[in-house]
Amino acid sequence: MKLIDITMSLSSGTPNWPGDTPFHYEVAWPMEESGSVNVGKIEASTHIGTHIDAPFHYDNKGKKTDELELNRYFSKAVVVDCTGLSEITSEHIQFDEKGVTAVLFKTAAWTNRDEFPEKIPVLNESVPAYLKGKGINLIGVDLPSVDHLESKTLPVHRALYEQDINILEGIVLDEVEEGHYQLIALPLKIKGGDGSPVRAVLVSV
Repeated sequence: MKLIDITMSLSSGTPNWPGDTPFHYEVAWPMEESGSVNVGKIEASTHIGTHIDAPFHYDNKGKKTDELELNRYFSKAVVVDCTGLSEITSEHIQFDEKGVTAVLFKTAAWTNRDEFPEKIPVLNESVPAYLKGKGINLIGVDLPSVDHLESKTLPVHRALYEQDINILEGIVLDEVEEGHYQLIALPLKIKGGDGSPVRAVLVSV
């Protein structure tokens, strides 16, 4: 069994959404003070690095992080290479769907992970219905969003929501080949949360 880590590292250098809370870690209670252990403190947006969006993120009536179905984040997944595309349509998504419930899109568009990108490719709004017809309930992108970065209406988020498809963003697929994998990307059980950082891993199958 081979594990492939597809998670962004979290540090003060991890780019956050402009205006959002940056990541910060410090040893708030060092061993010299506690007498036995180092204890750290974290401050960060729930949408930094590799993370999931709970529907509550874009719908006040949507499910919150602690209400999500965990089996969606422990699933058979397929990586689809969409490198070089500015828009991903159903024509670009070809795979054997037997047992697959998650599709991970490799765009290779976020070339410098030390900086927040200025522009990203997006899914065509017809893609969610197409994926739903194939039994998909989770998509992942190697980008900070599934919508254009300047969008306030979030049409792709909402189109996915209408099809009951959850969202994983900020995965790292640079060294991952197209094909089938087992995906593990479990969110933290944040009560009332709108999202959560995850440790995302692929297992070769």
